[in-house]
Amino acid sequence: MQLKPLANTGILVPEICLGTMTFGEQNTQTEAFQQLEYALDQGLFFWDTAEMYPVPPKPETQGATETILGNWIAERGNRDQLFIASKIAGPSQGGSHIRDGQTRFTSTEISSAIDGSLKRLQSDYIDLYQLHWPQRPTNFFGKLGYGNEEAQNNKEVTALEETLTALSNEIRKGRIRY
Repeated sequence: MQLKPLANTGILVPEICLGTMTFGEQNTQTEAFQQLEYALDQGLFFWDTAEMYPVPPKPETQGATETILGNWIAERGNRDQLFIASKIAGPSQGGSHIRDGQTRFTSTEISSAIDGSLKRLQSDYIDLYQLHWPQRPTNFFGKLGYGNEEAQNNKEVTALEETLTALSNEIRKGRIRY
C-alpha cells in the first residue's frame, strides 16, 4: 500500500481510504468486521466514517457505522494501528434526529458531536475531524447562485472564526488530532 503525506501534518496515510458509510444499513456488523479485517490485512488502515452514517440516513440507524467501528476496535484492542476520520453533520433538511436537530458548527455543537462520536467509536480521540458539508449557502443539488451576502446576513450561520476556534480547542484537548 502506497503511503502519502496528509497535507502538512507529517503523518503518512494510505493513498486510499476505506469508506464505511454502508456499515449498519447495507452491511451487517459481521460483514463490516470482515471488510475491516481484509482492509487491514492489505495495509489499509485509513478509515472514514461520520456521525450521520449509515446512508441513507435514518433516525433508527444514525451512528451505527461509528458503533460498528468502535465494536471492532474494542474487540481487537488495536486503535493505535488505525487512522480514523469522522465528520460532524451540518445543518440540513431532514437532519433533526442528529443531536436533536442542533447541527450548527458552534463550539457547543462541535463538542457534543465529538462526544457522541468518541463514545460510539470507543476511543479517546479521532485522527481527522471534518465538517461534513459547509454551513453556508452553496451551489449543490441543482441550486446555483451562491452569494456571500446571504451568509453574512443569516443569523443561523455560525461565524467561521467560532467554528475554527472550537476545532482548535478540541485539538488542544487531544480529542481530535487534525
